[in-house]
Amino acid sequence: MDTPHDRESLEEIRDALKNNNPALAIAKIQEYLDKQNKTPLNIAITGECGSGKSTFVNSFRGVDNKAEGAAPTGCVETTSVVTPYPHPNYPNVTLWDLPGVGTTKFPADQYLNHVGFETFDFFIIISATRFTENDVKLAQEIKRMGKKFYFVRSKIDSDLYNQKRSQREFNETETKEQIRDNCTQGLQEQGIQSPQVFLVSSFELHLHDFSLLHETLERELPEHKRNALLFAMPNISQQIINKKKEAFHDKIKYVATLSAAAAGVPVPGLSIAVDVALLVGVVTQYIFGFGLDIPSLKRLAGNTGVPFNDLMSVITSPLAATKITPDLIIKVLTQGASTAALMVAEEGSRFIPIIGIPEAMALSFTTTYRALNGFLNKLADDAQKVFEKALRRNTTE
Repeated sequence: MDTPHDRESLEEIRDALKNNNPALAIAKIQEYLDKQNKTPLNIAITGECGSGKSTFVNSFRGVDNKAEGAAPTGCVETTSVVTPYPHPNYPNVTLWDLPGVGTTKFPADQYLNHVGFETFDFFIIISATRFTENDVKLAQEIKRMGKKFYFVRSKIDSDLYNQKRSQREFNETETKEQIRDNCTQGLQEQGIQSPQVFLVSSFELHLHDFSLLHETLERELPEHKRNALLFAMPNISQQIINKKKEAFHDKIKYVATLSAAAAGVPVPGLSIAVDVALLVGVVTQYIFGFGLDIPSLKRLAGNTGVPFNDLMSVITSPLAATKITPDLIIKVLTQGASTAALMVAEEGSRFIPIIGIPEAMALSFTTTYRALNGFLNKLADDAQKVFEKALRRNTTE
């Protein structure tokens, strides 16, 4: 979507190109790409002790509970101070593990002052049972101060397992509705009108209501923060992967426009240099967004029990699970006959009198657009195959 930031950045890059300052243009291009990943999003995770806050924080970030940098978990209150946990690939997105509401150190009526209320974009209030009086007081205070809150009923996997063992005729859908109704009724009795409760298992985010939670957050967030949430989301469904693909695709036209602007400057080799700088930055974003970088794949292997090599075996794009460099981009581009032909035609056309520069700009736009569209499609396909590989292991155990 066209934003004031997009338009301002495009103008700065065009000005640098018009002034024959390729170094500044490339620096501005990199700044433009970097800014897209720097929109801050601060998510507060709170609730009473033992509710599963820390496990939720870790799972959302794709980090195993036992991994370095994970939020500490345990059967007693393990969070004594407000602790930030940045997303591994998107440090602009931070989940804040807050101390349990209602503890001796943090009584409910003083809680928001203690945790720094203004820092957070929204609050997720987690409970492993019915929501308590302290949870309700906190929600009412958050609402009074003009921010959003969401109720998450955690550890739903444990409840379903226990019910299945104890009931002669177990029905998962009916059991989940009973749990949801029980939570909703309890909140209504304490003064919360029309509460929505999301049933979540932090060990099985692809099941139950986590996708619905994401859709609700996405709908209610300010527009400029939605992509920050989307790209930080774990790939728990085909829908999430498709949304990421669509968001990336919406930006291709801007990148192609920058490429065309560079082609309009009559400096031999400048257009290719700018194109490669653009492609390196954009493809790197694709890799991180789809979780196809090596650290993300290793975290996924550790979380799911699927061997890293098994995940790697379904990846086909030469751009996945490797460092994106100018040499790699050029190598992949030249392997495509049509793309290579367009690059040659573009560079040659700029020397044709009168019509050369406009034709070079058109060819540069087309080359960049086609290249990024092709890269994006293949990487999205790889993300889907990795998701399916990991999911098969989880559903067969």
